[in-house]
Amino acid sequence: MKIFTPLFLLFLLALAPLPAFAVDTVDLSKALKVGSGKITVIEFTDPDCPYCRKAEEFFGKRTDVTRYIFLVPLPMHPDAPAKAEVILSAADGAKAYTEIMGGSLDRKKPEGMTEQGKKRLAEHEQIAKSAKVGGMPTFIISGLIIEGLDMNKIKKVLPQ
Repeated sequence: MKIFTPLFLLFLLALAPLPAFAVDTVDLSKALKVGSGKITVIEFTDPDCPYCRKAEEFFGKRTDVTRYIFLVPLPMHPDAPAKAEVILSAADGAKAYTEIMGGSLDRKKPEGMTEQGKKRLAEHEQIAKSAKVGGMPTFIISGLIIEGLDMNKIKKVLPQ
């Protein structure tokens, strides 16, 4: 019987297909909806994460996707919770999201947070926890989980 080395096992895991995800376990009515395309993208993101911001640049140019975004500030980004609350408090959350992901609140004091925004942020964090989402960004596209900004995997599951 041959014993595989840990490095070889990691290699095999890298070749494995993307894991499937039951989209119906995520309450999309709680998400921030951006876009109106026919392809559904569920996204877990942090307003101060540089990789999340690059994902916004990529997806923001696509008209064929509808994004359901859950804001999940990471502890390493101390300003992210307030930015997320501003987004979730805004009358036009999609516009606020695009502006803030573009850096409009960087090095500025966030304003416009509401109790409703704070409550929605807590819901987003609970949804991410229930879905066992850890790293940001995380995407669910066509029922497949893509952790991190892995453009090769994202492009593989999105039509070109």
